[in-house]
Amino acid sequence: MSSSWFSFEFLGTRALWCAGLAAVAVVGAMQAPQVLAQESETEVFAIARGGLFYDNWYEALEMIDPKQTHPAYPAAGGQSGAATWRCKECHGWDYRGVDGAYGQGSHFTGIKGIREMVGVDPAVIAEVIRDDVHAYSQELLSDSAVEKLALFVSRGQLDMAQYIDNASKQARGEAARGARFFQTICAVCHGFDGKTLNFGDEAEPEYVGTVASENPWEALHKIRNGQPGVQMIALTVLSVQDQVDILAYAQTLPAE
Repeated sequence: MSSSWFSFEFLGTRALWCAGLAAVAVVGAMQAPQVLAQESETEVFAIARGGLFYDNWYEALEMIDPKQTHPAYPAAGGQSGAATWRCKECHGWDYRGVDGAYGQGSHFTGIKGIREMVGVDPAVIAEVIRDDVHAYSQELLSDSAVEKLALFVSRGQLDMAQYIDNASKQARGEAARGARFFQTICAVCHGFDGKTLNFGDEAEPEYVGTVASENPWEALHKIRNGQPGVQMIALTVLSVQDQVDILAYAQTLPAE
């Protein structure tokens, strides 16, 4: 066997081997998006989903709303029926319950908030959601839904008082900066003036500017987690200050 033949054979084999590796790399690269798409859901998604459940779980899950008033809803409360099964109805949009915005008015229940549950093991919170007081059975909320709701309570809350002045209801943000986010993201559905979608009716219209000014805690919750039952983007992936800036800008939009 000549050395020239050996060199040729070796180089040829090596070339084929390298070509094979290249082909595998190309195929792998082509398949990478499919592999990533099959990964399990991210925590930020689960938290935002839990925020939807806190807002209105039966709308978010496209279920028939409960007809009876929640058995633990206080007699002194001003609500009845399905609304009393919403977490926010007792614990508030600011998560402070009787110590927050729901300490008075038509949504007063006297029930405490959930701020003390921040950082608590979600498994412990899930047990509370399932207990006899809260009464969220398997028929109402699956284990997966309860896990997401518990994750939101533990890791998805904000100290709303840090970002919204309780007395004036003014967001502690920069409206000019928030305009950039609103006009490039939110305005696609809500319009530049926030009036494309009317959440109320012709007699009593309610727009983005209405909610942002009258109930900024609700507006910030929805900016972060979306709106149950519709295809609204959850902006919790943005920084909290970005979200508060969006709220500040929304408060400059027409309320009527």
